[in-house]
Amino acid sequence: MSRVRILTEGDLRAIVKLDASAVDCVEEAFAALADKAVAMPPILRLDIPEFRGEVDVKTAYVPGFDSFAIKVSPGFFDNPKLGLPSLNGLMILLSARTGLVEAMLLDNGYLTDIRTAAAGAVAARHLSRDGASVATIFGAGMQARLQLQALMLVRPIRSARIWARDHARAERLAEEFSHEHRIEVAAVADPRQAASGADIIVTTTPAEKPILAAEWLEPGQHLTAMGSDAEHKNEIDPAVFARATYVADRLSQTRILGELHHAIEAGAATAEQPFAELGAVVAGKAKARVSADDITFADLTGTGVQDTAIANLALARAKEAGRGQTIENNVKKMGDAA
Repeated sequence: MSRVRILTEGDLRAIVKLDASAVDCVEEAFAALADKAVAMPPILRLDIPEFRGEVDVKTAYVPGFDSFAIKVSPGFFDNPKLGLPSLNGLMILLSARTGLVEAMLLDNGYLTDIRTAAAGAVAARHLSRDGASVATIFGAGMQARLQLQALMLVRPIRSARIWARDHARAERLAEEFSHEHRIEVAAVADPRQAASGADIIVTTTPAEKPILAAEWLEPGQHLTAMGSDAEHKNEIDPAVFARATYVADRLSQTRILGELHHAIEAGAATAEQPFAELGAVVAGKAKARVSADDITFADLTGTGVQDTAIANLALARAKEAGRGQTIENNVKKMGDAA
């Protein structure tokens, strides 16, 4: 007999926040990519063009974690016409020792939002200048909000600018964030102006053509690109590769669907070119920022280790708080009668 804990989005929102512990948890998972025998297969992707649907499946086994997660992440982009959200999903947590299902995390994408923002904080912690205080966010959706919040956990952010194609949305986010976090936040209509003078720039859009030009970057800046999690998405001008020190979350992955993928296509980088991974930087096995004037560039496409890390944190918190519903799963042992 085994027990499976069922956690709803409400349960998970109550016990997992975007805080220092979430950032540290995801940072540990990145370091494991450099230090341990992590098993992380390529992303499985299913396209359902008839209904403008796509489904990504990510997973990773990280030595030292009690469990591993399998995440199913659907995006059906006609859903708003039906009054439904475009994105949802769940994580299944299984024992790393026995493979038995331990938990079903019905998060509707909430844990993905948290781990993605935490990854942005890890990149900023290790690649931006220590005193970075001015942030620019490209985009005005949920991830834009969370990325700015995450930066405040690792850097002394005192002001921010937000640029989005929908300027009204940028204005609303700027006003709300400024009120909630008591820092100066302004919506800027011109993207170059928004990037000028920033210490950290984070792009969080589903853009299919570059929204940030290489010539806009200034000495000392750090850039994190979050949006290119599919082959057709492209936020960053490939010419940035000639100006910045590039760091991938997983090099084999960014060659296929990240900003590196587009740079290779444009001839701004090669498929064989060696680049550091964020995990190696975290583990002290690679360096990205050597001087205060360096421009650093993190390409974060989302990895299975992040999902395993945040799912383990969620289950541990759920057990501590007594959250969720537990069901009995009658697992037969060898020798049991059929």
